[in-house]
Amino acid sequence: MIQQIHFSEITSKGVSLFIKREDELHPFISGNKFRKLKYNLLEAKKQGFSKLLTFGGAYSNHIAATAAAGFEFNFKTIGVIRGDELAANIEEVKKNNPTLKFASEHGMEFHFVSRSEYRTKNSTQFIDKLKEEFGNFYLVPEGGTNNLAVKGCEEILNENDNQFDVICVAIGTGGTISGIINSAKQHQKVIGFPALKGDFLQDEIRKYVQKNQNWNLNTNYHFGGYAKISEALITFINKLKTETKIPLDPVYTGKMLYGIVDLIKNDYFSRGTKILVIHTGGLQGIEGMNKLLKNRKLPLIN
Repeated sequence: MIQQIHFSEITSKGVSLFIKREDELHPFISGNKFRKLKYNLLEAKKQGFSKLLTFGGAYSNHIAATAAAGFEFNFKTIGVIRGDELAANIEEVKKNNPTLKFASEHGMEFHFVSRSEYRTKNSTQFIDKLKEEFGNFYLVPEGGTNNLAVKGCEEILNENDNQFDVICVAIGTGGTISGIINSAKQHQKVIGFPALKGDFLQDEIRKYVQKNQNWNLNTNYHFGGYAKISEALITFINKLKTETKIPLDPVYTGKMLYGIVDLIKNDYFSRGTKILVIHTGGLQGIEGMNKLLKNRKLPLIN
């Protein structure tokens, strides 16, 4: 579903803003995770695997979505989670961490590793060690990005979206924007809004894209990184939801929309531009973020 965004802060700018509600594709395998997992699950079934193993942080959308997908499509799931300190009292952790609680309730088995060990997760030695412990599994990369994930994300845009001049999407690992770049039309510009600091994603995206002229990254709206948030961002997310009824997550879509609105207010886009924003889901992360915000005595996300 595509919904027009009527937001008071940009009404005078003559720019039309629309949002593609990919968050409504599935109640638990939400947004770009649905797209990224689609062909990976088909390939895992084709190759005869009964187990999926993947990686993520303790509040990862990808961990939650993989657990839900495994539950729905009859795969055992194993989550390699960054932070071995979490293993000390897993029942207490699950009680206080909505993401891990959800994943556990959907059958995911956890394997907690130290942050230094986690950095070696792509090494043959590390994968071999996991195979010794868990047997044969289909490996889904952190964030779900691989060639099959990009193929799934190429299906986000369709012919109805040809009317738009600019396509905007939040970025974690680069798979979603790569698929969008590949399926965007020549007259369309794709802008990515990374959730992490730094410009390293350019090279990652170039591994998957067939076009190099129609996209760029705006690295000004990460707010310091994944779990970083400010009172201004919370206020923006809540105000936009009040005016439009569209919920945004604080890690990806909230920061992206904040950036887009800021660019519109500063006349970055010419009058008459039609912008399509991709809502990549991630709403499961709100509950966990609100627990952190409450501890910091900051306003909560509605």
